[in-house]
Amino acid sequence: MLRLGQPARYQIKIQGQLTQGWSDWFDGMDVSVELHDEGSSTTNLTGIVADQPALHGILARIRDLGLPLLLVKLMEESEKVCIIY
Repeated sequence: MLRLGQPARYQIKIQGQLTQGWSDWFDGMDVSVELHDEGSSTTNLTGIVADQPALHGILARIRDLGLPLLLVKLMEESEKVCIIY
């Protein structure tokens, strides 16, 4: 069971394209981009988030950038993310 003060691994997907340089601004999360056939792109932020308040901080930064939020997923320990460049 997840608790508010417990670290957890998340995948956050947003519409648009960010570079790896944004990693520090998103608390060291891995940044990867998916390019789609129709010319659009999405960015995946993946990593350990310290606790629920830290997650809300990351989501507020996404909001402040004006980027549409597509997915917030709590990941199982064994789950891997497929990264497409």
